[in-house]
Amino acid sequence: MAKGNIGVTSDNIFPVIKKFLYSDHEIFLRELISNAVDATQKLKTLSSVGEVKGDLGDLRVRVSIDKKKKTLTVSDHGIGMTAEEVDKYINQIAFSGAEEFLNQYKDKAEAIIGHFGLGFYSAFMVSKKVEIFSQSYKEDAKAVHWSCEGSPEYTMEDTIKSERGTDIVLHIDDEFTQYLEDATIEGLLKKYCKFLPVEIAFGKKKEWKDGKEVELDEENIINDVNPAWTRKPADLKDEDYDKFYHELYPMQMDEPLFHIHLNVDYPFNLTGILYFPKIKSNLDVHRNKIQLYCNQVYVTDEVENIVPEYLTLLHGVIDSPDIPLNVSRSYLQSDNNVKKISGYITKKVADKLAELYKADKDEFAKKWDDIKMFIQFGMLTDEKFYEKAVGFALYKNLDGKYSTLEEYKDQVRDKQVDKDGNMVMLYTNDPDAHYTYIERAKAKGYDVLLMDGELDVHIMSQAEQKNEKLRFVRIDSDTIENLIKKEETAKDNYTDEQKEGLRKAFENLLPSDADKLKYYVTCEAAAADALPVFLTQNEFMRRMKEMSAHQQGMSFYGQMPDSYNLVVNTAHPLIQELVAKETSEQVNEEVEKDGKKETVVKTVCALSGEDERLKQLIDIALLASGQLKGEALAKFVNRSVELL
Repeated sequence: MAKGNIGVTSDNIFPVIKKFLYSDHEIFLRELISNAVDATQKLKTLSSVGEVKGDLGDLRVRVSIDKKKKTLTVSDHGIGMTAEEVDKYINQIAFSGAEEFLNQYKDKAEAIIGHFGLGFYSAFMVSKKVEIFSQSYKEDAKAVHWSCEGSPEYTMEDTIKSERGTDIVLHIDDEFTQYLEDATIEGLLKKYCKFLPVEIAFGKKKEWKDGKEVELDEENIINDVNPAWTRKPADLKDEDYDKFYHELYPMQMDEPLFHIHLNVDYPFNLTGILYFPKIKSNLDVHRNKIQLYCNQVYVTDEVENIVPEYLTLLHGVIDSPDIPLNVSRSYLQSDNNVKKISGYITKKVADKLAELYKADKDEFAKKWDDIKMFIQFGMLTDEKFYEKAVGFALYKNLDGKYSTLEEYKDQVRDKQVDKDGNMVMLYTNDPDAHYTYIERAKAKGYDVLLMDGELDVHIMSQAEQKNEKLRFVRIDSDTIENLIKKEETAKDNYTDEQKEGLRKAFENLLPSDADKLKYYVTCEAAAADALPVFLTQNEFMRRMKEMSAHQQGMSFYGQMPDSYNLVVNTAHPLIQELVAKETSEQVNEEVEKDGKKETVVKTVCALSGEDERLKQLIDIALLASGQLKGEALAKFVNRSVELL
């Protein structure tokens, strides 16, 4: 028997492993299984070049639990290790200056393992003792038994092992007895090892018979050794991709809309399959669906630092040996390979979408409502993606017709350009609430877009920034004559006093909730066939409030009360009739002139005895914009009956 100290210049390595890797302690199983698979793959390679003769036999990796002995064992039939190899790969931790290293990395568990090949030592996170029993494939090599109890001291001796390969035996610490439970281990194996290239066996298959679970003779194989992304696209059918999708996401009921098969070997290695799910709303609910693998070993489903943020809305698998199993987030953000991979995926996704659009525009349009949030998110956050996506990003009008922005500009160019040369895109986010305004626009031959998505308001602002003399205005933000102004505003024959009297008469009867809602009364000559009184909402302020719901730094707008303009249409016969009934009265008003206050006499027109009619006109305006509800609506109905 040999005794010795593990080759590290500090005794701190084991406390650091146990303490600072605690939050990620479950990865010990991934590391040990990965080592076992590597040993098996190396054996296959040696066999293929003739260095190992004969039949390789059973190559399954097996995981077993002995609850009585409180052990968990990982066994392989790979190349095994000689005593010299154990001494080289286990006893010599290859770095110097350990004190400085541990101080630098003690809070970065993943960096310790990933940068210094300490995968095997992760076993000590959950074990009070770890043993290795190994028989090398080399002829005449003696089996070796290595043992360590979580300190730099170890023992190593010759032993007898009947089969080639390595058994790692973990004596589980009392603090981590959950790793002696079948359900826990099977869950971890399915999480980390579901697609490893060597079969992983854990216990026996079970099935229900006569109301109870019965164990079968057949071994329970955890993984699919040949997942879809490792196969050639030419060998796969659409049903194979769909089947794999549900293998990845067994709880997902919807079918994916389409997929992208990734396969590149220069200047980096990358394979994978990305799926486009239906994305209706709520950006966050779809995150963490892309699974990252390294040589078919599961790493994480938090890929924000590997792919652009908008791509995290997709589902699927990315596998790259160029992304280490254990790295810090800061490493991912600065690594050149990761940046190249991110750029490649972005280009591949954009090219695929452009290809689908060109191949069948009608079919692409049918899928648009389900993928538009993803595409819009990409356009808003990635300039390179925007440059490609602008050619297939669609806008839908109220007739259900889809067009790119350039196509739509050509469609409305003849009618929807104002006197200053601005092309005006009219839109609604609620066709029912804006029905009256929409009908007024259609009567003039204008087209109206439906923009009711979560990101539509941001997309419109982006389009305005990218296109000179292009404006988007919601259909209720002003009179239709003002939205697309073809000539100077029509003049009316009312005096300023008459307009002021009219304004105050309506203002005194408006509902009041200054903290949440404000109304401003204006008098304008719209059109004789427009409503006598109607509401508009300033496009800029309303858009800022909507954008504040999704954009940091804009909370100021979100806290402001909603504000509306109550427009009194002075061109309407009813309003003209009201003005004709106004009575004039003299009032004293204090004004400031040349720094001095003076009292002047003004003539102000006042409506008397018309409150019920004014209330009725106000309520019609509120009703037309969907704001008349509850008690106010009931009063309106009763008043309407009385007036009739």
